[in-house]
Amino acid sequence: SASASASASASASAAASSASRLSQLREKSSLGAPSTDEMVAYAHEAHTTPTHFALKHPTERISYDESGGHKKLAGDPSKRAFTYLVLTGGRFIYAAGLRLLVLKFILSMQASKDVLALASLEVELDNIAEGSTVTMKWRGKPVFIKHRTEDEIAMAEGVNVGELRDQQTDAERVIEPKWLVLIGVCTHLGCVPLADAGDFAGWFCPCHGSHYDVSGRIRKGPAPYNLEVPEYKFLEENKLLIG
Repeated sequence: SASASASASASASAAASSASRLSQLREKSSLGAPSTDEMVAYAHEAHTTPTHFALKHPTERISYDESGGHKKLAGDPSKRAFTYLVLTGGRFIYAAGLRLLVLKFILSMQASKDVLALASLEVELDNIAEGSTVTMKWRGKPVFIKHRTEDEIAMAEGVNVGELRDQQTDAERVIEPKWLVLIGVCTHLGCVPLADAGDFAGWFCPCHGSHYDVSGRIRKGPAPYNLEVPEYKFLEENKLLIG
């Protein structure tokens, strides 16, 4: 019973001491708010946490954010312009870098000067005698260039187009009537026809017997189409560019 009365006496003493401290806090609050260290000390004496004690005994030294944290999320208004500047600048740098990468990729896919040179072929026509045919190589394929005579031009123009398998006039296949330019690959199975041969004085493919006339049009045999005319143009009167 003696220990129980001593414990009760200690509790009463602590409660009295706490009440006294709280009374002092209220008095200081009216004269001047207590410091943070004093608030922490009072909280320990009252056997509670400083936060709980401060919530029960607010003072002007303690400010409370009643916005739910939105004020802090909003940031300092004076720094918003700088933040926007940094974000905008970062996006600009990112876009510029991406554009540079795309350009480098596109440029890497473009053909080099050497490749472009092989893609076209300049031909001097002065050395090709009238009535003869020369064979050039372009993009890995043979190209026939024929200097046609007046009789050959008349023969090509006099054909009844309605009787042809692949119907084309001679005018559709030439730029200058005396110059005929053809890709020398048979349209049947890809053989190379022989010039100045066959039943129509043009080309003959000995592989399967296809005959082409002096305009390169299929006239007889299994080939389904005329000999192809490549893209070409005249740079000068006696110089042409293939490709």
